[in-house]
Amino acid sequence: MSANQTASKSGTDHDPLATPDFTPADVPSQAGKTIVITGGDGGLGKQSAKALAAASAKVIIACRNLERAKAALDEISSVAAADQPILVHLDLGDLASVRDCAAEIRDHTSTIDVLVNNAGLMAVPYRETKDGFESQIGINHLGHFALTGRLLPELLAADAGRVVTVTSIMHNQGKLDVEDLNYKRRKYFRINAYVQSKLANLLFTAEMARRTESANLSLISVGAHPGAAATDLFDPVVPTLGLRRMVRQIVAMSAKSAEEGAYSTLYAAAMPDVRNNDFLGPSEFGGVKGPVSRCPRSKDADDHQLALALWDKSIALTGVDYSELER
Repeated sequence: MSANQTASKSGTDHDPLATPDFTPADVPSQAGKTIVITGGDGGLGKQSAKALAAASAKVIIACRNLERAKAALDEISSVAAADQPILVHLDLGDLASVRDCAAEIRDHTSTIDVLVNNAGLMAVPYRETKDGFESQIGINHLGHFALTGRLLPELLAADAGRVVTVTSIMHNQGKLDVEDLNYKRRKYFRINAYVQSKLANLLFTAEMARRTESANLSLISVGAHPGAAATDLFDPVVPTLGLRRMVRQIVAMSAKSAEEGAYSTLYAAAMPDVRNNDFLGPSEFGGVKGPVSRCPRSKDADDHQLALALWDKSIALTGVDYSELER
């Protein structure tokens, strides 16, 4: 039995982590490692990129808005302890861009130690991606599914690669209709579409973990959630600018900062005791706050048949088949 298999079978949600009061100061040296982070130009992604660059990782941030990303790149560069960070273009709402981004990343590295699937939308009005997908499932899940699959050779080239997918405690409210992911027959409610996509993230995490284990590979797949973090992700939920400012103030008082919200992503990306199919994040106050720990997931998120159905549908929709895991 491989170390990967042992890790994924030996623990439970209640097993304590080795560093229960984790902060970025606990991140071990990442010297020699290459870490790709989607949406590394703001919020949790930028905070994760800064901490990992400060720990000597070679960080590649993949972002849609290059102007905003250039400012973030300067900020990350200012704390980088070794290699300077790299910026590549990625529009997760366009499968052609995902393909091109993977090719651009390969120009910079032949090995990826960690891929952090961080970028996402929350509760936006209905719109479609360039490929005709509802935008939240298209960007939060299908775009990342395609990117991960296209970068599998580089992830498998690492000694012990990791895929970290950022989801949400709100996945608990999610219901996933595999035959209507894109809301062609259901009535669209923006928050329902969001929690569906976050449930899809966790189902993807679990199914990938099962497949790497079955193929006896060292690559692990991990889910992470930030709890309630004060980022601009909440903005689309609030329709007017004045009300949005008020909500930002309330969130800032009651939620974690973006830096604290990134702790679970950092733990998942860097700490040595992380296991295949772990789900990491705060678990106090219903998962809103608290130190990073192993967290329970919803019954639907633990449904193997649902995960398998989503996997097959995702291959059909994206054309990315994960053939490297078929051993």
